[in-house]
Amino acid sequence: MAVTTDELGTQDIKKLLIKQAVPASIGILFMSVNILIDTILVGQWIGSLAIAAVTVVMPITFLMSSLGMAIGVGGGSVLSRALGGGDKEKALITFGNQVMMTFLLASIFVVLGLFFSDEMLILFGAKGAIMEPAKEFFFPILISVPFLALCMMGNNVIRAEGKAKFAMVAMIIPAFFNIALDILFIKVLNLGMFGAALATAISYFTCFLFVLWFFVFKSELKLELKHFKFQFPIVKEISELSFVTFSRQGVVAILSIILNHSLYNYGGEHSVAIYGIVSRMLMFALFPILGVTQGFLPIAGYNYGAENYERVKETISLSIKYGAILATLIFVLILIFAKPIAAIFTTDPLIIDQTPEALRWVFAASPIIAIQLIGAAYFQAAGMARKALLLTLSKQGFFLIPLVLILPNFLGIFGVWIAFPIADVLSTILTGYYLKKEMTTKLSQIKNGIL
Repeated sequence: MAVTTDELGTQDIKKLLIKQAVPASIGILFMSVNILIDTILVGQWIGSLAIAAVTVVMPITFLMSSLGMAIGVGGGSVLSRALGGGDKEKALITFGNQVMMTFLLASIFVVLGLFFSDEMLILFGAKGAIMEPAKEFFFPILISVPFLALCMMGNNVIRAEGKAKFAMVAMIIPAFFNIALDILFIKVLNLGMFGAALATAISYFTCFLFVLWFFVFKSELKLELKHFKFQFPIVKEISELSFVTFSRQGVVAILSIILNHSLYNYGGEHSVAIYGIVSRMLMFALFPILGVTQGFLPIAGYNYGAENYERVKETISLSIKYGAILATLIFVLILIFAKPIAAIFTTDPLIIDQTPEALRWVFAASPIIAIQLIGAAYFQAAGMARKALLLTLSKQGFFLIPLVLILPNFLGIFGVWIAFPIADVLSTILTGYYLKKEMTTKLSQIKNGIL
């Protein structure tokens, strides 16, 4: 049974977190399994160069479509706090502005992508033999970006309403379509990279259709024409919080550029393909922690808006506890099964031999990452855009990018892999400091009427 918005402020936190986090985790699992299987099929049926091409292209399209995610998360924070404060009209206006902002900005990115495709691919690391399959993969994906952006935005709004199961279904549907169409287009029709891209593009459109159906027939947010009018204060509030998420994705895109160039320079096409496997495993293996973080956001945002600060503190503590337990289990499994994991993706003996070391080092600090993820999410849910931006950018922007630029000069390709756990530790220390200060001072002071 779906959670109503009122229950976000009244139901037992443990039960509520499970109700929100489990569907979010399942949705992320299906999305990551989709990407994982897509990469496996591409690697097995087309070749290891195809994995490298996908590794180059996907950060570009995710950067473009992440506008939708950013507007969804930022607007979702505004929307959750409006619902928590009993202001449904503001929630409706917020949602209407989210739709228009997402479609407009994503369409602009598509036009830029069409005019500057070669330059973008080269910038993101499409060197040597990677360039041709990357171009073939890029164009069908590019056209589907507005649909993916609207899906990402809509999914966060669905979750902000407390309808986590519908958000889960929205992520499951494209996974099934993508895998089925991969088999049809790559294996049966032998369409190669174009077929892989076409399958992905169509799957994004199916997600868009489901999200549209939800808001027409199931949502509590019934939009009217008057809600589709830009209101500057709302746009400003959405933009300030959305900038946090989009900045993170922008930094991820910059990181992808630096990583792909470093990997190619120090290890050639094979190292780019190895990171393609590692990055897919990062999304796949960490799905429970990401699910807990997604489940945490609407609960924290709603209760912060309703001034139920003790419930906010309890939600933070439980989310970190559950996330840490899950992350530790994942780390142990990666340590044990690193080599069999690599063999699933490719038959190339060099990649199978070198991937396990990369996997183990990249995941080395995963048991502590829940602190960083939940901490940054809290400040975003509470509408504290500056702190949220600082903490969200800390891992990739402040630590990982400099480390990837510096360490390979002394340690070669190993310097790339060791940079990940060092960045995790440093960003967790920074986030832990701010979060502890917030929980022991500001939240308690507000509760007692001091602030």
